Amino acid sequence: MIVNLARRAHDHNWELDPITRSLLDTDFYKLLMLQFIWKHFPKTRTSFVLMNRTPSVRLADIVGFHALEEQLRATQKLRFHKSELIWLAGNTFYGRRGIFEPAFLEWLERDFRLSDFELAAGGGQFSLRFHGLWTETTLWEIYALSIIDELKTRAAFKRLSEFELDILYARAKTRLWEKMERLRGVPGLNVSDFGTRRRHSFLWQEYVVKAMSDVLGPSFAGTSNSYLAYKHDLEAIGTNAHELPMALAALSNSDEELKTAQYRLLELWQQTFQGELLILLPDTFGTTQFFRNAPEWVADWKGQRVDSKDPFVAGDEYIAWLEEYGRDPRQKRLIASDALDVDRILELHAYFAGTPRNGAKPADFRTARDFLDERRWTPQPRIRFSAGWGTFLTNDFRNCNPLGDDGFNPVSLVCKLNDSEGRPAVKLSDNYAKAMGEPAEIERYRRVFGLAGMANVPVVA
Repeated sequence: MIVNLARRAHDHNWELDPITRSLLDTDFYKLLMLQFIWKHFPKTRTSFVLMNRTPSVRLADIVGFHALEEQLRATQKLRFHKSELIWLAGNTFYGRRGIFEPAFLEWLERDFRLSDFELAAGGGQFSLRFHGLWTETTLWEIYALSIIDELKTRAAFKRLSEFELDILYARAKTRLWEKMERLRGVPGLNVSDFGTRRRHSFLWQEYVVKAMSDVLGPSFAGTSNSYLAYKHDLEAIGTNAHELPMALAALSNSDEELKTAQYRLLELWQQTFQGELLILLPDTFGTTQFFRNAPEWVADWKGQRVDSKDPFVAGDEYIAWLEEYGRDPRQKRLIASDALDVDRILELHAYFAGTPRNGAKPADFRTARDFLDERRWTPQPRIRFSAGWGTFLTNDFRNCNPLGDDGFNPVSLVCKLNDSEGRPAVKLSDNYAKAMGEPAEIERYRRVFGLAGMANVPVVA
Protein backbone atom coordinates (compact mmCIF):
# COMPACT_ATOMS: atom_id res chain seq x y z
CA MET A 1 0.00 0.00 0.00
CA ILE A 2 1.65 3.22 -1.19
CA VAL A 3 0.08 6.44 0.11
CA ASN A 4 1.54 9.90 -0.47
CA LEU A 5 0.91 10.99 3.10
CA ALA A 6 2.63 14.35 2.65
CA ARG A 7 0.58 15.28 -0.44
CA ARG A 8 -2.65 14.20 1.22
CA ALA A 9 -1.84 16.12 4.41
CA HIS A 10 -0.90 19.27 2.46
CA ASP A 11 -3.68 19.38 -0.14
CA HIS A 12 -6.66 17.78 1.55
CA ASN A 13 -9.62 19.83 2.78
CA TRP A 14 -9.54 18.42 6.29
CA GLU A 15 -12.58 20.42 7.40
CA LEU A 16 -14.79 18.09 5.32
CA ASP A 17 -13.03 14.85 6.26
CA PRO A 18 -14.58 12.84 9.12
CA ILE A 19 -12.00 11.23 11.40
CA THR A 20 -14.23 8.37 12.56
CA ARG A 21 -14.96 6.48 9.35
CA SER A 22 -16.89 3.63 10.93
CA LEU A 23 -18.19 2.57 14.32
CA LEU A 24 -15.80 -0.37 13.94
CA ASP A 25 -12.92 2.14 14.16
CA THR A 26 -12.43 1.30 17.83
CA ASP A 27 -10.57 -1.22 19.95
CA PHE A 28 -11.98 -4.74 19.69
CA TYR A 29 -12.31 -5.02 23.47
CA LYS A 30 -14.83 -2.17 23.35
CA LEU A 31 -17.18 -4.29 21.23
CA LEU A 32 -16.75 -7.28 23.54
CA MET A 33 -17.44 -5.10 26.57
CA LEU A 34 -20.44 -3.50 24.87
CA GLN A 35 -22.03 -6.94 24.48
CA PHE A 36 -21.20 -7.72 28.12
CA ILE A 37 -22.80 -4.44 29.27
CA TRP A 38 -25.84 -4.96 27.00
CA LYS A 39 -26.30 -8.43 28.49
CA HIS A 40 -25.77 -7.69 32.19
CA PHE A 41 -26.20 -3.93 32.74
CA PRO A 42 -28.58 -2.64 30.04
CA LYS A 43 -30.21 -0.01 32.29
CA THR A 44 -27.12 1.21 34.16
CA ARG A 45 -26.30 4.88 33.60
CA THR A 46 -22.72 6.15 33.50
CA SER A 47 -20.61 9.11 32.49
CA PHE A 48 -17.12 9.32 30.99
CA VAL A 49 -14.80 12.32 31.16
CA LEU A 50 -11.70 13.42 29.26
CA MET A 51 -8.39 13.96 31.09
CA ASN A 52 -5.16 15.40 29.68
CA ARG A 53 -2.28 13.96 31.73
CA THR A 54 0.13 16.19 29.78
CA PRO A 55 -1.23 19.55 30.98
CA SER A 56 1.72 21.46 29.53
CA VAL A 57 0.12 20.82 26.13
CA ARG A 58 -2.79 23.27 25.93
CA LEU A 59 -5.02 21.23 23.66
CA ALA A 60 -7.85 23.77 23.50
CA ASP A 61 -5.38 26.36 22.15
CA ILE A 62 -4.27 23.91 19.43
CA VAL A 63 -7.47 22.11 18.42
CA GLY A 64 -10.39 24.26 17.30
CA PHE A 65 -13.48 24.02 19.50
CA HIS A 66 -15.91 23.92 16.57
CA ALA A 67 -13.79 21.42 14.65
CA LEU A 68 -13.90 19.07 17.65
CA GLU A 69 -17.63 19.57 18.11
CA GLU A 70 -18.30 18.86 14.42
CA GLN A 71 -16.24 15.65 14.51
CA LEU A 72 -18.05 14.46 17.64
CA ARG A 73 -21.44 15.21 16.03
CA ALA A 74 -20.43 13.39 12.85
CA THR A 75 -19.40 10.34 14.90
CA GLN A 76 -22.62 10.48 16.90
CA LYS A 77 -24.63 10.10 13.66
CA LEU A 78 -22.82 6.93 12.55
CA ARG A 79 -24.54 3.55 12.48
CA PHE A 80 -23.17 0.04 11.99
CA HIS A 81 -23.27 -1.13 8.36
CA LYS A 82 -24.80 -4.49 7.49
CA SER A 83 -21.48 -5.74 6.06
CA GLU A 84 -19.76 -4.89 9.36
CA LEU A 85 -22.38 -6.80 11.35
CA ILE A 86 -22.02 -9.78 9.01
CA TRP A 87 -18.26 -9.73 9.72
CA LEU A 88 -18.89 -9.67 13.47
CA ALA A 89 -21.39 -12.51 13.15
CA GLY A 90 -19.42 -14.79 10.84
CA ASN A 91 -15.74 -14.12 11.45
CA THR A 92 -13.54 -16.28 13.65
CA PHE A 93 -12.18 -14.47 16.70
CA TYR A 94 -9.62 -16.25 18.88
CA GLY A 95 -10.42 -19.45 17.02
CA ARG A 96 -14.17 -19.28 17.70
CA ARG A 97 -17.22 -18.30 15.69
CA GLY A 98 -20.35 -16.88 17.26
CA ILE A 99 -18.68 -14.77 19.95
CA PHE A 100 -21.24 -12.06 19.27
CA GLU A 101 -24.79 -13.20 19.96
CA PRO A 102 -27.43 -12.77 17.21
CA ALA A 103 -29.70 -10.79 19.54
CA PHE A 104 -26.84 -8.40 20.33
CA LEU A 105 -26.07 -7.87 16.64
CA GLU A 106 -29.76 -7.22 15.95
CA TRP A 107 -29.72 -4.63 18.73
CA LEU A 108 -26.62 -3.01 17.23
CA GLU A 109 -28.38 -2.67 13.89
CA ARG A 110 -31.79 -1.61 15.22
CA ASP A 111 -31.27 0.32 18.45
CA PHE A 112 -27.64 1.25 19.11
CA ARG A 113 -26.95 4.97 19.46
CA LEU A 114 -24.12 6.99 20.97
CA SER A 115 -25.07 9.21 23.89
CA ASP A 116 -25.05 12.98 23.95
CA PHE A 117 -22.05 14.93 25.25
CA GLU A 118 -21.10 18.20 26.94
CA LEU A 119 -18.11 20.10 25.53
CA ALA A 120 -16.50 23.23 26.94
CA ALA A 121 -13.06 24.83 26.91
CA GLY A 122 -11.13 26.88 29.44
CA GLY A 123 -7.59 27.40 30.66
CA GLY A 124 -6.20 25.85 27.49
CA GLN A 125 -7.94 22.51 28.05
CA PHE A 126 -11.18 20.85 26.97
CA SER A 127 -13.88 19.70 29.32
CA LEU A 128 -15.65 16.79 27.63
CA ARG A 129 -18.26 14.58 29.28
CA PHE A 130 -20.40 11.78 27.87
CA HIS A 131 -23.49 10.76 29.85
CA GLY A 132 -26.36 8.31 29.43
CA LEU A 133 -26.92 4.58 29.47
CA TRP A 134 -23.68 2.63 29.80
CA THR A 135 -24.42 0.99 26.46
CA GLU A 136 -24.53 4.48 24.90
CA THR A 137 -21.42 5.93 26.54
CA THR A 138 -18.78 3.18 26.55
CA LEU A 139 -17.78 3.37 22.86
CA TRP A 140 -17.18 7.11 23.07
CA GLU A 141 -13.82 6.57 24.80
CA ILE A 142 -11.78 5.54 21.76
CA TYR A 143 -13.63 7.77 19.31
CA ALA A 144 -13.01 10.84 21.47
CA LEU A 145 -9.32 10.11 21.97
CA SER A 146 -8.58 9.35 18.31
CA ILE A 147 -10.53 12.43 17.18
CA ILE A 148 -8.61 14.81 19.43
CA ASP A 149 -5.27 13.20 18.58
CA GLU A 150 -5.88 13.54 14.85
CA LEU A 151 -7.18 17.11 15.15
CA LYS A 152 -3.95 17.94 16.97
CA THR A 153 -2.02 16.36 14.08
CA ARG A 154 -4.02 18.29 11.50
CA ALA A 155 -3.34 21.55 13.32
CA ALA A 156 0.40 20.82 13.16
CA PHE A 157 0.12 20.03 9.42
CA LYS A 158 -0.96 23.59 8.68
CA ARG A 159 2.44 24.98 9.68
CA LEU A 160 4.40 22.80 7.24
CA SER A 161 4.92 23.03 3.50
CA GLU A 162 4.48 19.93 1.33
CA PHE A 163 8.27 19.48 1.23
CA GLU A 164 8.51 19.74 5.01
CA LEU A 165 5.73 17.17 5.33
CA ASP A 166 7.70 14.91 3.00
CA ILE A 167 10.65 15.16 5.40
CA LEU A 168 8.40 14.50 8.40
CA TYR A 169 7.02 11.28 6.93
CA ALA A 170 10.36 10.16 5.49
CA ARG A 171 11.86 10.34 8.98
CA ALA A 172 8.88 8.57 10.56
CA LYS A 173 8.97 5.80 7.93
CA THR A 174 12.70 5.35 8.44
CA ARG A 175 12.18 5.02 12.18
CA LEU A 176 9.38 2.51 11.65
CA TRP A 177 11.56 0.46 9.30
CA GLU A 178 14.45 0.44 11.79
CA LYS A 179 12.12 -0.85 14.51
CA MET A 180 10.70 -3.56 12.30
CA GLU A 181 14.19 -4.62 11.17
CA ARG A 182 15.16 -5.24 14.77
CA LEU A 183 12.08 -7.40 15.33
CA ARG A 184 12.07 -9.31 12.06
CA GLY A 185 13.10 -12.93 12.46
CA VAL A 186 13.07 -13.04 16.27
CA PRO A 187 11.90 -16.58 17.10
CA GLY A 188 8.66 -16.84 19.01
CA LEU A 189 7.94 -13.12 18.90
CA ASN A 190 4.29 -12.06 19.22
CA VAL A 191 3.45 -8.36 18.67
CA SER A 192 0.08 -6.65 18.17
CA ASP A 193 -0.97 -3.10 17.33
CA PHE A 194 -2.65 -1.45 20.33
CA GLY A 195 -2.27 2.10 19.04
CA THR A 196 -5.73 3.40 18.09
CA ARG A 197 -6.33 5.66 21.09
CA ARG A 198 -3.15 7.71 20.65
CA ARG A 199 -2.48 7.42 16.95
CA HIS A 200 -1.02 10.16 14.78
CA SER A 201 -3.90 9.69 12.33
CA PHE A 202 -6.10 6.95 10.90
CA LEU A 203 -4.11 6.83 7.65
CA TRP A 204 -0.80 6.53 9.48
CA GLN A 205 -2.12 3.74 11.71
CA GLU A 206 -3.36 1.90 8.63
CA TYR A 207 0.03 2.38 6.95
CA VAL A 208 1.86 1.10 10.03
CA VAL A 209 -0.39 -1.93 10.50
CA LYS A 210 -0.05 -2.93 6.84
CA ALA A 211 3.74 -2.51 7.03
CA MET A 212 3.97 -4.59 10.21
CA SER A 213 1.90 -7.33 8.64
CA ASP A 214 4.02 -7.36 5.48
CA VAL A 215 7.42 -7.22 7.20
CA LEU A 216 6.93 -9.25 10.39
CA GLY A 217 4.65 -11.92 8.96
CA PRO A 218 3.40 -14.39 11.61
CA SER A 219 5.19 -12.47 14.38
CA PHE A 220 2.58 -9.74 13.89
CA ALA A 221 -0.46 -11.18 15.66
CA GLY A 222 -2.98 -8.55 14.58
CA THR A 223 -4.51 -5.23 15.56
CA SER A 224 -6.82 -4.03 18.29
CA ASN A 225 -8.52 -1.79 15.71
CA SER A 226 -11.66 -3.63 14.61
CA TYR A 227 -12.07 -1.63 11.38
CA LEU A 228 -8.51 -2.33 10.22
CA ALA A 229 -8.94 -6.02 11.10
CA TYR A 230 -12.17 -6.05 9.09
CA LYS A 231 -10.72 -4.14 6.13
CA HIS A 232 -7.40 -6.02 5.86
CA ASP A 233 -8.44 -9.50 7.03
CA LEU A 234 -6.30 -9.39 10.18
CA GLU A 235 -6.84 -10.84 13.63
CA ALA A 236 -8.82 -8.54 15.94
CA ILE A 237 -7.04 -8.43 19.31
CA GLY A 238 -8.48 -7.46 22.70
CA THR A 239 -10.48 -8.64 25.70
CA ASN A 240 -11.56 -6.20 28.44
CA ALA A 241 -10.58 -2.97 30.22
CA HIS A 242 -10.61 -1.20 33.57
CA GLU A 243 -14.06 0.36 33.29
CA LEU A 244 -15.78 -2.96 34.11
CA PRO A 245 -14.33 -3.48 37.63
CA MET A 246 -14.49 0.29 38.19
CA ALA A 247 -18.24 0.30 37.51
CA LEU A 248 -18.99 -2.73 39.66
CA ALA A 249 -16.90 -1.32 42.49
CA ALA A 250 -18.77 1.99 42.29
CA LEU A 251 -22.09 0.14 42.60
CA SER A 252 -20.97 -1.64 45.80
CA ASN A 253 -22.83 -0.87 49.03
CA SER A 254 -20.09 -1.68 51.53
CA ASP A 255 -16.33 -1.97 51.84
CA GLU A 256 -16.61 -5.76 51.70
CA GLU A 257 -18.63 -5.63 48.49
CA LEU A 258 -16.10 -3.15 47.14
CA LYS A 259 -13.22 -5.53 47.81
CA THR A 260 -14.90 -8.48 46.10
CA ALA A 261 -16.37 -6.58 43.11
CA GLN A 262 -13.31 -7.38 40.97
CA TYR A 263 -13.99 -11.12 41.34
CA ARG A 264 -17.77 -10.83 40.84
CA LEU A 265 -16.91 -9.18 37.53
CA LEU A 266 -14.77 -12.17 36.51
CA GLU A 267 -17.65 -14.53 37.29
CA LEU A 268 -19.97 -12.55 35.02
CA TRP A 269 -17.35 -12.28 32.26
CA GLN A 270 -16.75 -16.03 32.13
CA GLN A 271 -20.51 -16.58 31.93
CA THR A 272 -20.39 -14.51 28.72
CA PHE A 273 -17.06 -15.46 27.12
CA GLN A 274 -14.72 -18.43 27.11
CA GLY A 275 -11.27 -19.52 25.93
CA GLU A 276 -8.63 -16.93 25.09
CA LEU A 277 -11.01 -14.10 26.03
CA LEU A 278 -10.43 -15.00 29.70
CA ILE A 279 -7.53 -12.59 30.19
CA LEU A 280 -7.09 -10.98 33.60
CA LEU A 281 -6.54 -7.23 34.02
CA PRO A 282 -5.71 -7.22 37.74
CA ASP A 283 -4.23 -3.74 38.22
CA THR A 284 -7.45 -1.68 38.50
CA PHE A 285 -7.06 -1.57 42.29
CA GLY A 286 -3.55 -3.04 42.51
CA THR A 287 -2.18 -6.30 41.14
CA THR A 288 -0.59 -7.58 44.36
CA GLN A 289 -3.82 -7.38 46.38
CA PHE A 290 -5.74 -8.90 43.46
CA PHE A 291 -3.66 -12.10 43.47
CA ARG A 292 -3.35 -12.20 47.25
CA ASN A 293 -7.14 -12.41 47.66
CA ALA A 294 -8.20 -14.13 44.40
CA PRO A 295 -10.19 -17.39 44.54
CA GLU A 296 -8.32 -20.40 43.16
CA TRP A 297 -10.61 -20.70 40.12
CA VAL A 298 -9.13 -17.42 38.83
CA ALA A 299 -5.92 -19.35 38.13
CA ASP A 300 -7.80 -21.24 35.41
CA TRP A 301 -8.07 -18.07 33.30
CA LYS A 302 -5.86 -18.02 30.22
CA GLY A 303 -3.53 -15.14 31.01
CA GLN A 304 -2.91 -11.63 32.27
CA ARG A 305 -2.52 -8.22 30.67
CA VAL A 306 -0.01 -5.93 32.41
CA ASP A 307 -0.94 -2.28 32.08
CA SER A 308 0.56 -0.16 34.86
CA LYS A 309 3.18 -2.27 36.66
CA ASP A 310 6.77 -2.96 35.69
CA PRO A 311 6.11 -5.91 33.35
CA PHE A 312 9.21 -7.80 34.51
CA VAL A 313 7.97 -7.63 38.11
CA ALA A 314 4.35 -8.28 37.16
CA GLY A 315 5.25 -11.31 35.05
CA ASP A 316 7.33 -12.89 37.81
CA GLU A 317 4.52 -12.21 40.29
CA TYR A 318 1.98 -13.90 38.01
CA ILE A 319 4.22 -16.91 37.34
CA ALA A 320 4.86 -17.43 41.06
CA TRP A 321 1.12 -17.18 41.82
CA LEU A 322 0.27 -19.73 39.11
CA GLU A 323 2.89 -22.14 40.42
CA GLU A 324 1.51 -21.72 43.95
CA TYR A 325 -1.81 -23.07 42.67
CA GLY A 326 -0.22 -25.84 40.64
CA ARG A 327 -0.88 -24.28 37.22
CA ASP A 328 1.72 -24.44 34.43
CA PRO A 329 2.73 -20.85 33.49
CA ARG A 330 3.92 -22.09 30.09
CA GLN A 331 0.27 -22.66 29.18
CA LYS A 332 -0.69 -19.08 30.09
CA ARG A 333 -0.22 -15.76 28.26
CA LEU A 334 1.36 -12.57 29.59
CA ILE A 335 0.52 -9.42 27.61
CA ALA A 336 2.49 -6.23 28.24
CA SER A 337 0.79 -3.08 26.96
CA ASP A 338 2.10 0.02 28.74
CA ALA A 339 4.51 2.46 27.04
CA LEU A 340 6.29 -0.21 25.02
CA ASP A 341 8.91 0.45 22.38
CA VAL A 342 11.24 -1.87 20.51
CA ASP A 343 13.96 -2.06 23.20
CA ARG A 344 11.45 -2.96 25.89
CA ILE A 345 9.71 -5.51 23.67
CA LEU A 346 12.96 -7.35 22.93
CA GLU A 347 14.07 -7.29 26.56
CA LEU A 348 10.73 -8.65 27.77
CA HIS A 349 10.71 -11.31 25.07
CA ALA A 350 14.21 -12.43 26.12
CA TYR A 351 13.19 -12.47 29.77
CA PHE A 352 9.99 -14.50 29.41
CA ALA A 353 10.31 -16.42 26.13
CA GLY A 354 13.81 -17.80 26.45
CA THR A 355 16.79 -18.48 28.65
CA PRO A 356 19.87 -16.22 28.24
CA ARG A 357 23.16 -18.17 28.37
CA ASN A 358 26.76 -17.48 29.39
CA GLY A 359 25.93 -14.49 31.55
CA ALA A 360 23.83 -12.67 28.93
CA LYS A 361 21.09 -10.40 30.29
CA PRO A 362 17.71 -9.54 28.74
CA ALA A 363 18.91 -6.00 27.99
CA ASP A 364 21.70 -7.46 25.81
CA PHE A 365 19.19 -8.69 23.22
CA ARG A 366 18.76 -5.91 20.68
CA THR A 367 18.30 -7.59 17.31
CA ALA A 368 16.99 -10.79 15.77
CA ARG A 369 20.60 -11.96 15.41
CA ASP A 370 21.01 -11.93 19.19
CA PHE A 371 18.04 -14.27 19.54
CA LEU A 372 19.24 -16.57 16.79
CA ASP A 373 22.69 -16.99 18.34
CA GLU A 374 22.43 -20.30 20.21
CA ARG A 375 25.49 -19.41 22.27
CA ARG A 376 23.58 -16.54 23.88
CA TRP A 377 19.95 -17.63 24.02
CA THR A 378 17.93 -20.84 24.25
CA PRO A 379 14.21 -20.79 23.35
CA GLN A 380 12.66 -22.07 26.57
CA PRO A 381 9.51 -20.08 27.36
CA ARG A 382 8.58 -19.44 30.98
CA ILE A 383 5.21 -18.07 29.81
CA ARG A 384 3.65 -17.19 26.44
CA PHE A 385 4.68 -13.54 26.12
CA SER A 386 2.92 -11.02 23.86
CA ALA A 387 3.48 -7.29 23.32
CA GLY A 388 0.59 -4.88 22.77
CA TRP A 389 2.41 -1.99 21.10
CA GLY A 390 0.63 1.35 21.31
CA THR A 391 1.72 4.97 21.23
CA PHE A 392 5.31 4.43 20.09
CA LEU A 393 4.12 2.29 17.20
CA THR A 394 1.36 4.48 15.78
CA ASN A 395 2.50 7.92 16.95
CA ASP A 396 6.30 8.04 17.15
CA PHE A 397 7.09 11.33 15.41
CA ARG A 398 9.51 12.49 18.10
CA ASN A 399 12.22 14.67 16.49
CA CYS A 400 10.79 14.04 13.01
CA ASN A 401 9.45 17.58 12.54
CA PRO A 402 11.81 19.56 10.27
CA LEU A 403 10.74 22.75 12.06
CA GLY A 404 12.30 21.31 15.19
CA ASP A 405 9.37 21.74 17.59
CA ASP A 406 7.34 19.07 19.40
CA GLY A 407 4.00 19.73 17.71
CA PHE A 408 3.73 16.10 16.62
CA ASN A 409 4.73 14.56 19.94
CA PRO A 410 2.04 12.35 21.57
CA VAL A 411 0.19 13.49 24.68
CA SER A 412 -1.10 11.27 27.50
CA LEU A 413 -4.82 11.70 26.94
CA VAL A 414 -7.41 9.43 28.56
CA CYS A 415 -11.20 9.20 28.64
CA LYS A 416 -12.29 7.23 31.67
CA LEU A 417 -15.42 6.15 33.52
CA ASN A 418 -16.41 8.96 35.88
CA ASP A 419 -19.42 7.50 37.67
CA SER A 420 -21.88 4.62 37.63
CA GLU A 421 -25.47 5.39 38.66
CA GLY A 422 -24.19 8.69 40.04
CA ARG A 423 -21.61 7.00 42.27
CA PRO A 424 -18.01 8.10 41.67
CA ALA A 425 -15.71 5.60 39.96
CA VAL A 426 -12.07 5.10 40.97
CA LYS A 427 -9.02 3.53 39.38
CA LEU A 428 -5.94 3.06 41.57
CA SER A 429 -3.62 1.15 39.18
CA ASP A 430 -0.15 -0.12 40.11
CA ASN A 431 1.30 3.32 39.47
CA TYR A 432 0.43 5.71 42.31
CA ALA A 433 0.61 8.64 39.85
CA LYS A 434 -2.10 7.14 37.62
CA ALA A 435 -4.87 7.03 40.26
CA MET A 436 -8.10 8.63 39.03
CA GLY A 437 -11.26 9.68 40.83
CA GLU A 438 -12.45 12.00 43.56
CA PRO A 439 -9.68 12.48 46.16
CA ALA A 440 -11.82 11.29 49.07
CA GLU A 441 -12.86 8.17 47.16
CA ILE A 442 -9.28 7.43 46.12
CA GLU A 443 -8.25 7.50 49.78
CA ARG A 444 -11.15 5.21 50.70
CA TYR A 445 -10.16 2.72 47.99
CA ARG A 446 -6.53 2.84 49.13
CA ARG A 447 -7.67 2.03 52.66
CA VAL A 448 -9.78 -0.91 51.45
CA PHE A 449 -7.33 -2.37 48.92
CA GLY A 450 -4.00 -1.25 50.37
CA LEU A 451 -0.88 -0.08 48.57
CA ALA A 452 1.06 -3.34 48.31
CA GLY A 453 3.17 -3.62 45.18
CA MET A 454 2.45 -0.10 43.94
CA ALA A 455 5.11 2.26 42.64
CA ASN A 456 5.15 6.00 41.97
CA VAL A 457 6.71 6.62 38.57
CA PRO A 458 6.21 9.29 35.87
CA VAL A 459 3.32 8.73 33.47
CA VAL A 460 4.50 7.99 29.92
CA ALA A 461 2.25 8.62 26.92
